[in-house]
Amino acid sequence: MSKTYVAILAGGVGSRFWPASREAKPKQFLDMLGLGKSLLQLTVERFERLVPLDQILIVTNERYTDLVMEQLPAINPDNILSEPSRNNTAPCIAYTAFKLAKKDPDANLIVASSDHIILKEDNLIHALQLAIDYTQEHDSLITLGILPHRPDTGYGYIEFETEASQGLHKVIRFTEKPNVDRAKQMIESGNYLWNAGIFIWSLKSLISALEVHAPQIFQIFDDGKNSLSTEDEKDFLTGHYHLCPNISIDYAIMEKAGNVFTISADLGWSDLGTWASLYAESAKDPDGNALLQGKIDSNGSSNCLIRVPEHKFAIVHGLEDYIVVDESDVLLIYPKNLEQDIKQVASRFPVLQ
Repeated sequence: MSKTYVAILAGGVGSRFWPASREAKPKQFLDMLGLGKSLLQLTVERFERLVPLDQILIVTNERYTDLVMEQLPAINPDNILSEPSRNNTAPCIAYTAFKLAKKDPDANLIVASSDHIILKEDNLIHALQLAIDYTQEHDSLITLGILPHRPDTGYGYIEFETEASQGLHKVIRFTEKPNVDRAKQMIESGNYLWNAGIFIWSLKSLISALEVHAPQIFQIFDDGKNSLSTEDEKDFLTGHYHLCPNISIDYAIMEKAGNVFTISADLGWSDLGTWASLYAESAKDPDGNALLQGKIDSNGSSNCLIRVPEHKFAIVHGLEDYIVVDESDVLLIYPKNLEQDIKQVASRFPVLQ
């Protein structure tokens, strides 16, 4: 794996985890699982099983550079790529690819999020090694697909050809967040996977795909590539990064390219996108309550997620299927089945962002 690098994307806000996740300190920097480590720290440890720390890049917003260094004191500051504006994942992946290509143009790159849960890490390592072996020999763009176990409407889906070559399936199409009936049909068909947002490609294949399918982004970084990894890099990013279209890597190239493949993997995966997804992955008491933090008496409540400050004692009685999150300055008590509204609720209180 000497020519394999991992880019961990850590620049998002995680607004659906409000009020715990805020603009100043988003969820990737929080101990969401009660393990004494942030999601970012857990993600780095996971990928250190595959490559050494000096081959792990953290791609974040420039306002979080100090947070990254605080939480990852052993990382080389040169491995922290700080984007000056949020333009979604395609520009930050292009930035990473062009910067890394100056150092090692023959490298392979794995891209993953900093805030996902993966319980079956051995399966992840096996799938990534399979993908890397393939990208070294083939011009291909690979995404890991997760075996779905419920008709989830919050995930994107990958339709794939059932015939496999070297463990990889050709991708037919991507489908974004279907309704319940459509999701049920997809799962019953047996040839759909959840899109985990974990990508594997050679730099040459990725940069070529950007040139063909995202020419505006390609041109910006191709024109500025001589500034990358020099004292002119920051000035180049300040002057040009905001010109990149705000678009995900899925829309920019993955849904357009004809050389996209997927590996079906059982990873114990969750994108940890909402409080309900955290509830689903958390240990429960006999009444189905996930008591994440604090001293909590939940007698008389059921199927709730409760998180309060560690020093606080909370008595929560008579609630069923609720989210209860106390962040000292904000107390959120909200039905789990309406959790998709939380992002909109948070937007009504900009002073609390």
